[in-house]
Amino acid sequence: MEQYVIKGGNPLVGEVEIGGAKNAALAILAASIMADETVTIDNLPDVRDINVLLGAIQEIGAIVDRVDAHTVKINGSTISAMSVDYEYIKKIRASYYLLGALLGKYKRAEVALPGGCDIGSRPIDLHLKGFRALGAKVDIQHGLIAAEAEHLKGTHIYLDKVSVGATINIMMAAAMADGKTIIENAAKEPHVVDVANFLNSMGAAIRGAGTDVIRIVGVEKLHKTEYSIIPDQIEAGTFMFAAAATRGDVTVKNVIPKHLEATTAKLLEVGCEVEEFDDAVRVVCAKPMHHTQVTTLPYPGFPTDMQPQMAVILGIAQGTSTVTESIFENRFKYVDELTRMGATIKVESNIAIITGVERYTGARVSAPDLRAGAALVIAGLAAEGITIVDDIYYIERGYEHFEEKLASLGAQIEKVSSEKEIQKFTLKVS
Repeated sequence: MEQYVIKGGNPLVGEVEIGGAKNAALAILAASIMADETVTIDNLPDVRDINVLLGAIQEIGAIVDRVDAHTVKINGSTISAMSVDYEYIKKIRASYYLLGALLGKYKRAEVALPGGCDIGSRPIDLHLKGFRALGAKVDIQHGLIAAEAEHLKGTHIYLDKVSVGATINIMMAAAMADGKTIIENAAKEPHVVDVANFLNSMGAAIRGAGTDVIRIVGVEKLHKTEYSIIPDQIEAGTFMFAAAATRGDVTVKNVIPKHLEATTAKLLEVGCEVEEFDDAVRVVCAKPMHHTQVTTLPYPGFPTDMQPQMAVILGIAQGTSTVTESIFENRFKYVDELTRMGATIKVESNIAIITGVERYTGARVSAPDLRAGAALVIAGLAAEGITIVDDIYYIERGYEHFEEKLASLGAQIEKVSSEKEIQKFTLKVS
């Protein structure tokens, strides 16, 4: 099992380049099979989730040509199977996007019920409600979701709850339905907009993505395109918070500052300086940080995927802060691990009450999920002494070359796979 071993205490300084958005890329890869011509996608992050989904796409018969680490060509004209294997789904939740894509194109699809990080229930009922409204018959049996329709017909769909997954899945299916579909109370996240832009570049007719009403006029077929994925706002936010936690000075490049507004606002509130450029942001933390209140909300609110990283910087800020998690009920599983590093956090229902301490101390901790794992790495970078983070395969699901990018900013961090390597690292840095 691989681990990160970290010696904390070094301020991060320098520039770091952000990759493509994992969450946008997963949906766009699924949508790419809807054309019968070759689709080229670049600025793809080279992370585990992407590789798993490409495996699933290949498994159903599509041609997948990995041009390089960040570019892929996909041709969906050779798809022979409408059923996606459980092996892929249990590894990543986003394989369910193949439901909307296959249903839209072939009017039938079969996908196992999803897996992914255990951060709470993410019901798929809104997706199914949308498919049924478009005229599909949907059954769940033997752990599979099967959807089928003679033809899909445009309709008016109101989502009871803002859901990124349901918005994207319904949008894909409706892109090739007969007539006009309106999705109300749609998710407004940047990756919803990116998927709509991608589908439009293949010939779909989608308007209103990024607002809460999306209008779609179904088309008969989609054609080839070349498309570049937006930068990853969560990876960017993670490096911004790492700069704050280590009292550093980091310029995060290849970002869309507009997507980072909620993250930037909180850094300013705790006392950091943030400078915005056209496609970069610089975070400087020169003064002691102070407490604030945070509530996670759908975009443009504070992202739930940045909540553990936020808690880490509040844990070493002056005063008492609160973090309210309104999206996922299981998102505080990192609290016990952070407490081992000296944090003072009390969780009551969906609220974490955090009393700032002077510093963290190194400890052996386990990553409970993707974002919490990244947050524990940040805590290790800010801590006194040596921190070992186990279960880093979670982190590698969504961060490309994480330890290398941190090391380029001056962090003392290495990926190791044995106790011997941990000892060697400890001797080297002590």
